[in-house]
Amino acid sequence: MVRIIPADPTLILSYSLLFLSSFVTSQSSWSKLSDSGLKKLPSPGDTLNPDVGKLLKPLLIPRVVNTEGSRKALQHFTNFFADLKWSLNYDNFSQPTVLSSDPVPFANFWATLDPPWKAKENREGEIGRLVLVAHYDSKIEPAGFIGATDSAAPCAMIMHIAKAIDKAMRRKWEKMEKDGDEFEMADEQGLMVLLLDGEEAFKFWTHEDSVYGARHLAEKWDTTMNAAQSTFKTQLSSINLFVLLDLLGAPMPRVPSYFKTTHWAYQHMADLEIRLRALGLLESGKDHALFLPDRDKTVFMEGLMIEDDHIPFLRRGVDILHLIASPFPHVWHTMDDDAQHLDKQVVNDWAVIVSAFVAEWYGLEPFLADNGDGMSTISKRGNKTEL
Repeated sequence: MVRIIPADPTLILSYSLLFLSSFVTSQSSWSKLSDSGLKKLPSPGDTLNPDVGKLLKPLLIPRVVNTEGSRKALQHFTNFFADLKWSLNYDNFSQPTVLSSDPVPFANFWATLDPPWKAKENREGEIGRLVLVAHYDSKIEPAGFIGATDSAAPCAMIMHIAKAIDKAMRRKWEKMEKDGDEFEMADEQGLMVLLLDGEEAFKFWTHEDSVYGARHLAEKWDTTMNAAQSTFKTQLSSINLFVLLDLLGAPMPRVPSYFKTTHWAYQHMADLEIRLRALGLLESGKDHALFLPDRDKTVFMEGLMIEDDHIPFLRRGVDILHLIASPFPHVWHTMDDDAQHLDKQVVNDWAVIVSAFVAEWYGLEPFLADNGDGMSTISKRGNKTEL
């Protein structure tokens, strides 16, 4: 669930104070993909197909906190990222809810792919990261609710993105180690996938009955200190950008730019969508309405915001790129938020657009393989389907 709420004035002030430094540091590391580089991006193929897709289909089940469906989803993530040989982490905690005075178990999951020279030396306090985020739990009511856009499809999209860039990242780091440029190696970032539990309210959305996993983890990361003299004092401060995907996969999506502080990142992603469409590399077609229409936005409304998993992190000064459709999909919080109401082309296109964003963030063009690392490239798949 998400909710539209009045903006907190203290948050608005913090955005203004953080904007300039965020813009300067983030722009300096960007590396634009050429047209040929875009064409090398791996296609999701049928892995995100709701009927047969090995990434998405296992998640199209009820995933209420502390149920068998939730545990199956967590195992799905564990198996996938273990196969990729990423570092796996779990944040298991229990707390009462509005439906239970007894503590209820929750489980946040994250996987990281970090520069090997930092990982080997256990230099956690030296690793900044781009973080891709979604929640994996589903709403408790109505009974049997799937939550395909909310947020099974976003979770599966992120899994594809991780696989799409994995080998290119490793090739880049092999070259960096061979070249031995200590300054470049010191600045190199890792990548985190964060899948949160307990986003949905058990009864009615309030500050106490919502985003259980996000609230717990944001506080934990904000108060757990890294080693003395670390570049990043806490895990929270190492997040360079928190990219939250939610309510994606329905037809005709429209995602506004929500925050002035991260509009630069939104612009990069919007530019990528425009270029991918012009090249015929998105399955929804050249003439489809833009998913990201606010590329040239200059005025930001400060009266309202959408409450979601990013709020506990935002309150602690983390830069947020919120990829959530507004207006919400018409199936939102109904039994129609299921496999049949997903748009297969839109699901694949979101995965490709965000993959391109990640590839540019890390400067991966020289390391993308012509064969998509065993997956079809989007230039070969184009606007066609394989079913």
